[in-house]
Amino acid sequence: MELTNWAGNVRFRANRIADPASTDDVREILRRPGRVRALGSGHSFSLIADTEATLVSTAGLASAPVIDADARTVTVGAGTRYGHLAQALEAEGWALSNLASLPHISIGGAIATGTHGSGDGVGTLSSAVTALELVTPTGDVLTLARGDEHFDAAVVSLGALGIVTRVTLDIEPSFEVRQRLYEHLPLETAMSHFDALMGAAYSVSLFLRWTDPDTIDQVWTKSRAEEPPTIPGDPAPATEPLHMLAGVSPDACTPQLGEPGRWLDRLPHFRMSHTPSSGAELQSEHLVPRRHAVAAIRAVRELAGDIAPLIQVTEIRSMRADSLWLSPAYETDTVGLHFTWLPDQPAVEAVIAKIEAALQPFAARPHWGKLATMNAAGRAAVWPRLADFAALAREFDPGSRMRNPYLGFLDEL
Repeated sequence: MELTNWAGNVRFRANRIADPASTDDVREILRRPGRVRALGSGHSFSLIADTEATLVSTAGLASAPVIDADARTVTVGAGTRYGHLAQALEAEGWALSNLASLPHISIGGAIATGTHGSGDGVGTLSSAVTALELVTPTGDVLTLARGDEHFDAAVVSLGALGIVTRVTLDIEPSFEVRQRLYEHLPLETAMSHFDALMGAAYSVSLFLRWTDPDTIDQVWTKSRAEEPPTIPGDPAPATEPLHMLAGVSPDACTPQLGEPGRWLDRLPHFRMSHTPSSGAELQSEHLVPRRHAVAAIRAVRELAGDIAPLIQVTEIRSMRADSLWLSPAYETDTVGLHFTWLPDQPAVEAVIAKIEAALQPFAARPHWGKLATMNAAGRAAVWPRLADFAALAREFDPGSRMRNPYLGFLDEL
């Protein structure tokens, strides 16, 4: 049976699929010769996990979470999905500070690609990592903790340093969230009051469908406060549940309309119990320093005529700076411009190239797990530690066993 990613745009070329259930199993796999790549939940749209040799599924690396209440951390297998971890934490009165739109993604895959949720004061999912267990390409086990040498390089690692088997994350006491949606906010109002808008709640997402390029169709807010947020321009509150895609049932979306509920039932956009779509989509995302956000959004607005025929929805989110070398938020507060496209990859990639050109003055960083056309020089220009990471990857993996064509840009640095 052919193995594909969730969207179906990547057909893995592996001649062997390995399903380890423990760190020792991973060590045994890596002691054998040949190239190896790790695969999480398969929600990446890029070729980052592809290989012609051994593909290592981390799904079996989903050990029961171990909570350290004094340290306010949880340690869990890297193949665990965020939704499952969230349920286990909530049962013990604990929470994560952030979740991505989909709770279905694996922890190991999410942190390796710099995946994020949203919130001015909230970091990427990777920024919650306090320690990780890594099996190197030689089969050795290395534990790195926050503050250790190589830690900031190893969290968002693109799978280039080995296979992560266990992860320790920051946690906090459980909390409630209210999700409220608003409709039809003029784009120029949002741009004129951007900081106030994005800071109006614990997490804010702006959705544009580009049928009217001067209007933000929906504003999603997730608040830990009881009172409704103050939204610049006073857009109309939604009076019934909505999906961000036009004409799609909101049944898969998490509860809206301001009802308080558990953090794990409000921070994601989609319910763990539902598959949010058929996967008939492509995604790209470019993340710009917060100081350039308004100019970058306006530059993308100029491409509305190219974007509209292929787009399903665009989402704008924010995140706090961190110190992780290959994070989208490395050393800068960041705003992500996310695009969910129709499944026409040649046409989509042509438009992505135009978006990248328009965003080039704003130091835009492409999401590692999504479609992009940027070359090695372009990536090195926006990630100051990329050459250092390439050197570290050669040190950890002198035989290039963890390499694949996607990571070929590391050999050019």
